[in-house]
Amino acid sequence: MPKVNLLSEKTGGAVIDPSLIENKRHLTPKEIYTLIQNRNTSSDPSWQNIWVSDREGEFCVDQIIQSDFNGFVILGVIRPATLKYHDLELKTGIYRSSLYDVVTGDDCVINNVSYIQNYRLQDRVMLFNIQEISCTKHSKFGAGILKEGEPEKNRIWIGVGNENGERAVLPFKDMIPADAFLWSRYREDHKLMGRFIELTEYGNDKKLNTYGVIEHDAVVKNTTLIKDAWIGSCAYIKGAFKLKNITILSNEDSVSQVGEGVELVNGIMGQGSRAFYQAVAVRFVIGKNCQIKYGARLLNSVLGDNSTVSCCELLNNLIFPFHEQHHNSSFLIAATLMGQTNIASAATIGSNHNSRSPDGEMIAGRGFWPGLCSDFKYDSRFASFVLVSKGSYQNELNITYPFSLIATSNEDKAVHIIPAYWFLYNMFAIVRNKYKFASRDKRIEKVQHIETNPFAPDTMEEVIPALERIIELTKRFLLLEESERIPFIEHDDNPELTEKIHRQILVASTEKEKSQLAKDFIHQNVGAKIILKDDRSQKRYGALVYKAVQGYKEYRRVLKYFAVQCLIDWASMNNLESLSEENVKTIYSLPLYSKWINAGGQVIPEDKVMELFDRIKNGAINNWQQVHDFYDECDSHYVENKARYAFYILEYLYSKPIQNFTCEDYDDITNDVAYVSLNMLESSISSREKDYTDFFRSTTFRNAEEKEAVLGRIQDSSFLKELKIATDEFDEKLSKIFVLLR
Repeated sequence: MPKVNLLSEKTGGAVIDPSLIENKRHLTPKEIYTLIQNRNTSSDPSWQNIWVSDREGEFCVDQIIQSDFNGFVILGVIRPATLKYHDLELKTGIYRSSLYDVVTGDDCVINNVSYIQNYRLQDRVMLFNIQEISCTKHSKFGAGILKEGEPEKNRIWIGVGNENGERAVLPFKDMIPADAFLWSRYREDHKLMGRFIELTEYGNDKKLNTYGVIEHDAVVKNTTLIKDAWIGSCAYIKGAFKLKNITILSNEDSVSQVGEGVELVNGIMGQGSRAFYQAVAVRFVIGKNCQIKYGARLLNSVLGDNSTVSCCELLNNLIFPFHEQHHNSSFLIAATLMGQTNIASAATIGSNHNSRSPDGEMIAGRGFWPGLCSDFKYDSRFASFVLVSKGSYQNELNITYPFSLIATSNEDKAVHIIPAYWFLYNMFAIVRNKYKFASRDKRIEKVQHIETNPFAPDTMEEVIPALERIIELTKRFLLLEESERIPFIEHDDNPELTEKIHRQILVASTEKEKSQLAKDFIHQNVGAKIILKDDRSQKRYGALVYKAVQGYKEYRRVLKYFAVQCLIDWASMNNLESLSEENVKTIYSLPLYSKWINAGGQVIPEDKVMELFDRIKNGAINNWQQVHDFYDECDSHYVENKARYAFYILEYLYSKPIQNFTCEDYDDITNDVAYVSLNMLESSISSREKDYTDFFRSTTFRNAEEKEAVLGRIQDSSFLKELKIATDEFDEKLSKIFVLLR
């Protein structure tokens, strides 16, 4: 729409959009007189720089008292009314405030605002007791864009994942962890990196004409400085110290809040998120339904949806959804954490610049959980759901066994690993994770798809190489002479078999034959407790893998469980109880994706990610909304893709095509899956029972009645009730899924 220059001298040379003064008028002489009597002033002696509603009864001049008007001021409806938010109750109007180039909506309160410049307020906004609200003409509201004439050095980057800035990403209003992850990881593709910048700049006209916005029903009170901020509807800001160059996304269903002493600079806060109690965030993107509080410092980081950080320090991190970090002595620097993580107190995870420059980093899969007082040496990498025992890890780690426990040792410098630890000893925690994260997802608008199930393609993809690694290490073990093997045998049910396979493997002519013999040993000696040496899990001293045979067996069972769950999900989606041969052909006709990526919480086939990159580079995708549409498209085929992957896994485990599976094979699958299902339920019940039956859990209570009043009763556990129902439903579906194929 064309713009005209209205009263340019009296409005400070401002060009006013004609749409802003539709249904508006200038003040009458009587209104001007009343304003002067109420101790108001204007930069225009004739008061022609002010516009008010031209409808009768929509401008009550008596509700403007002791205020200054500079530049142009366009006011919405001002009528006798009161706005109330919690215990704050104020009359609508303008009181003891100074306005410069301001447009207000209807029924707003501007009370004791020392200075507000270049802002547009929507309806029912409450501003109370604020020192300064201002906006420059070149504001970006936290986005990594440039305005006309600005040099590249002015661009705001977020240096995630590495302190050297070479994984840095540009923030934008709709950024989700998937965007930041793909941008930060594929740095060798220079054309793609350039296109990501273009996607971020999409729609930016670069003109120096920006103005601040406070959307409808927002409340801001007792705040020191708001500069270059876009504040969403229904947001609640109280006692903030500094909000500068930021966007606070908020709406009626997902209200965002900023509290006492908070400082937010150069960033974007997602809907439904909260920052309280002296929290500081600089160069950041905070996702939806997050909390940052109690002095937490979030710098150069992206924090995924449904995360909570308090008391701690986070620098140069890319953090996927469902991250928990609560304690004052912990900090996290230069890491990529892939969701559902929990950082314990005093866990000092940070780059100590081993490479002569600040470029050390760490990446950890879903479910990373370091114990109290753990510290690590960079560079380190962890598979999904790795539980780290308390300790100081003095050398770089490369833990490729998912669902494992790792620990230091006082006797040797090797790291000790128990693969599949969660399934062997802590199934309750895995099962609880499956349910608790989904129940904690309070987002109304779910742009970032989040896989909360521990049994998913990304984790199963890690299980398969873990199986292969155990076979490889077992082969090395069996190649040792008896005297060399003895120190690594805790228990052997069948030493004759061990010696027999040792002799066979020595004369085997190919590595494939040797690997098969090692696999035969594991399958035929399931009670063996051997210790394997893994030289690539820790720099210099390697690792010792305990309970490898037992872990191998659990890994295989879990792969079967995952595969059957995927097939049940596909059958349910198609209103089927059992798979027929025709259904098998249908699933088999689907594209097979055997490599998967956890992209910000959504598990996507690697081939689809490469397809996305091609579409971005060839211009088929030109903005981030189209990228998010692509994520949605991938999610819509997730169940189908998992079903095809399930066949791939079963064929891997049984070394033959699905078409050649026998009744015995399906019985074996069903039995192992039923075992895992029952183990989940019984282990969960058993783990919770310990909280009620353990002697030391009773020592702090005077009597059983007090204990029950505090802890409740196990039979009242809602989680166990839900688990029992879910287990019964799953077992019933399991009993039917292969009936037509037998």
